[in-house]
Amino acid sequence: MRGIIVEDEFLAMEELQYLIGKNSTVEIVGKFEDGIDVLKFLQTSDVDVIFLDINIPSLDGVLLAKSIHKFAHRPYIVFTTAYKEHAAEAFEIEAFDYILKPYHEPRIAAMLSKLEAAFAEKKQREEGASTLKNDQGVAEGSTSNHEVATQASPNLRVNLYKDDKIIVVDADDIYYAVAQEKTTLVYTRKEEYTMPMSISDFQEQIPQDSFFRCHRSYIVNLSKIREIVPWFNNTYLLRLRDIQAEVPVSRSKVKEFRQLMRI
Repeated sequence: MRGIIVEDEFLAMEELQYLIGKNSTVEIVGKFEDGIDVLKFLQTSDVDVIFLDINIPSLDGVLLAKSIHKFAHRPYIVFTTAYKEHAAEAFEIEAFDYILKPYHEPRIAAMLSKLEAAFAEKKQREEGASTLKNDQGVAEGSTSNHEVATQASPNLRVNLYKDDKIIVVDADDIYYAVAQEKTTLVYTRKEEYTMPMSISDFQEQIPQDSFFRCHRSYIVNLSKIREIVPWFNNTYLLRLRDIQAEVPVSRSKVKEFRQLMRI
């Protein structure tokens, strides 16, 4: 199992890592003090378990867990805190366990044993479901690859940042994105969000079949295009539905864009 620790007290972080290493095979692949840093990490990395303090900077542990709970890949959440009053809220979002500080090794060891058993059972179920799906796919050989991909694709949710808050939106609600130095501005119908990443990194977080990198600084949602306007040097300017925005198609992307739009 791969895990991360989110804790803003150094000694508590070191003690928890020691106890995890002593009592389990969980590999700690990251340690964080700030909730926003955790979300940035999870944009590009999957983990199986998060040991999460509740009182952390930028974004408290409960709000962070609620956001993570909406991910397609949902790691186990083990809350670690000195306060009992958050327990009910923690289990409302299906936290795996709730560990109170100061840590007691027998309690930690019991939790880790239960965690590893649950993870092993989950992997076994997933492998069984994958085998069954493959067998059904062979038996139903008439289904095309495109149809299988379409059926398997969930309605992707994307975490966007605004005013130090994390807003979870459907990917299809995004109209376009614009590179701005080391960040990316993302636009929905009514809102503007700032992502602390390059536009190339943001592109990896959204569905490749419905968004197009039409310019080195722009990504557009193909389903939101209202009008394709011929522009200078045989390029195009895209006008979008519902919003007053124009998105350029660069000369190097024109051929690919024409193929996608069948023009």
